[in-house]
Amino acid sequence: MYIKKNKLKALDNRHPWVYSGAVAKMPEGLDDGDIVEIVHSNDKRLGYGFYAPGNQIVCRVFEYTRREIDPSTQEYWSDKIAKAFALRKAHVITEETNCYRLIHGEGDFFPGLIADVYNDLISLQILIKGVDRIAPMIIKAFQELGFERIYNKSKEISKRLENVETPKGWLTEKQGSPKVEVLENGVKFWVDVETGQKTGFFLDQRDARALVGKYSKGAKVLNTFSYSGGFSMYALKAGATLVHSVDASQGAIDLCDENAILNGFENGEHKGYCADVFEQLTKMERDDYDVVILDPPAFAKSAKAVTAAARGYKQLNLKALRKIKPGGIIFTFSCSQKIDKELFRKIVFQAAAEAHRNVRILHQTTQPNCHPINIFYPENEYLKGLVLYVE
Repeated sequence: MYIKKNKLKALDNRHPWVYSGAVAKMPEGLDDGDIVEIVHSNDKRLGYGFYAPGNQIVCRVFEYTRREIDPSTQEYWSDKIAKAFALRKAHVITEETNCYRLIHGEGDFFPGLIADVYNDLISLQILIKGVDRIAPMIIKAFQELGFERIYNKSKEISKRLENVETPKGWLTEKQGSPKVEVLENGVKFWVDVETGQKTGFFLDQRDARALVGKYSKGAKVLNTFSYSGGFSMYALKAGATLVHSVDASQGAIDLCDENAILNGFENGEHKGYCADVFEQLTKMERDDYDVVILDPPAFAKSAKAVTAAARGYKQLNLKALRKIKPGGIIFTFSCSQKIDKELFRKIVFQAAAEAHRNVRILHQTTQPNCHPINIFYPENEYLKGLVLYVE
């Protein structure tokens, strides 16, 4: 694949996406998902990537190199995955944490693959055809690291738009229950990779959950969009007097209750509500909570949705700002990639101004170190959060 002379800047800056308009000459005889060599118009090698003919993003680069290598081998992919595992082994995995992201797409120079570890089990998502084609080598690489149970949680949209064919479900001979008990910073959770959201759990809020614990001792806490109660369990573990979890899914609330029991909270310290969060915030009493957590799903999944999403984030934060106790703490987040941290901060500022309350930012949060951000791909930084002190 030859790149136009005037389109080399992005490649020189190691951005992992090659757009069709940057290509001077498409390769011949290659199919969707094949590995392609990326070359300067003067025949100088730039790297290798997954080819996607007919797409706007015609290539996703997984290796920038001037050297000739053979990325079609088991050795290459085993080495790439082993390097990602070495990072987690050194800085993430402990006796108190056995769930984490092992492969974070472009953040681990592996576009099109998400792989999360839950105790002895890997739950993965294959997002593009290129990764689909090398799936057997990926599975073997994980097995070489000692993971004998691998479950494919790929999205339907990947099958429909990217022609991903690897079947959903178990990819290994050893299977067992898809529901597994995990530890995160010493807090216990049930994770079901078959029925759970994402790959089974929201691993990207590990650091923020620990921060919630630091502010929850002796507090009454409201956790909205709670899913299985990640923030709720940390608050309880830290000594919160009462934690309320709110989610629109009864199944999520049932999981919250299970996790509360798993962590030894069976005496009424936790209460779950299946309700619309916006309605619940409207109905709740003023000055009722010391800590409020706002962790909604992505409101903006496309550029066209940004304006409506901004309104949603503003209303959500405004309701909480109007109701929280004086001296209370609000944890507010956005996982919408299309809303960057500057825009999110402006949205929260607008809500604070309309609430007519003095607000100070105590912390600014992002994703944890098992979700590394590729410095050449700033789009990789999707999660942003603010911890607010409200007078």
